[in-house]
Amino acid sequence: METAAFLIELGRYYLYAGGVVAAAFLVVGIDRVEPSANGSYAFRPLLIPGICLIWPLVLYRWISLERARGGQP
Repeated sequence: METAAFLIELGRYYLYAGGVVAAAFLVVGIDRVEPSANGSYAFRPLLIPGICLIWPLVLYRWISLERARGGQP
């Protein structure tokens, strides 16, 4: 029983972290990573579930692209 509760808690914290990354990425990062997404706000809520699930990949890609650009806005 403790193992199941631990796994549920672990999944909950994983999704919390995904929500934080999704919020930051959709507010700040998406315009910097994909310039064609500039001004398209209607589809951004549709991306939240996917970003919450694959947030480590999104975060890695966002950081690697920012480093490649030199951190320029």
